[in-house]
Amino acid sequence: MAEQTPGEQGTGEQAYDDGPVAALRRIAFLLERGREDTYKVKAFRGAAAAILPLGEEAVAAAVADGTIRRVEGVGPSTATVIEQAVRGQRPDRLARAEAEHGGPLVSGGEELHALLRGDLHSHSDWSDGGSPIEEMAFSAIELGREYQVLTDHSPRLKVARGLSAERLARQLDVVDAVNDHLAGSGFTLLKGIEVDILDDGGLDQSDDMLDRLDVRVASVHSKLKMEADAMTRRMVAAVRNPRVNVLGHCTGRLVTGGRGRRAESTFDAQAVFEACAETGTAVEINSRPERRDPPTRLLELARDLGCLFSIDSDAHAPGQLDFLAYGAERAEAAGIDPDRIVNTWPKQRLLEWARS
Repeated sequence: MAEQTPGEQGTGEQAYDDGPVAALRRIAFLLERGREDTYKVKAFRGAAAAILPLGEEAVAAAVADGTIRRVEGVGPSTATVIEQAVRGQRPDRLARAEAEHGGPLVSGGEELHALLRGDLHSHSDWSDGGSPIEEMAFSAIELGREYQVLTDHSPRLKVARGLSAERLARQLDVVDAVNDHLAGSGFTLLKGIEVDILDDGGLDQSDDMLDRLDVRVASVHSKLKMEADAMTRRMVAAVRNPRVNVLGHCTGRLVTGGRGRRAESTFDAQAVFEACAETGTAVEINSRPERRDPPTRLLELARDLGCLFSIDSDAHAPGQLDFLAYGAERAEAAGIDPDRIVNTWPKQRLLEWARS
């Protein structure tokens, strides 16, 4: 739709020509980025999904004849966004979301953030994420990523709808289809998993399935209060497994947020990080604000022991993909050489490291 002058739109209104679907998606992204309540986000993503199949002309006609609010999935607030966008006005709700959540997430780390080519830890609605695989991929492209690793959970984590070997195999076909659709875009969705580290240090997925993946993040999700010696043996065994590329959120702590607080797991960090350094397993700098894992003292220990790192969003929604800014700020403050951060590497170098 062509831009209209402020006079044509009404007093104080800004021109907008990206369309209603883009406006709804952008509002949802900003709300996720700002860690707003999930129910608010779902309203905007649901409305975008509802009107997308209708096509621009049908949506414009429904706005013109006043029936857009009858479309299933469109409520009063989302209808207002659609109506304003169709009329070439910048939606008020979009302007408010940009003002509240569109600015920098953190001060510092900008140079390192700009070097990050991708993200090795993200979830979709196949496990406990909130959005389809395609939406996560499109948002990664919009953020300028060259690659994104899809790492839904493994089967033992039933509360997060972890993927059985059969479901994971089906997901790999979907990833192939997404990449076929995006051919020529300069972006690749990589095949991955966040695999549970079992009590004995084994991995919660078959070797055959793990071998079909590009990148494997291994994390402890159960028995987080395990006795320190046993937890150390458990984690060292996992990072020495040649199929493990990244040790995810190593202490399991929660420092803030809706899930409350959780103390760190106790283990011999020097032994674990020495094993990471010896095997080339990257220590994840988990960028979720409620995790900030590893704590600064352990981040600095891993740095001093020569570990590689991966700055990951652990995103469960598209807007959370932008959380990499938090991890970049922490890594830069710790003085970590960017070349030791594996997701500053080009895709081919990353894949060669992961396969080795």
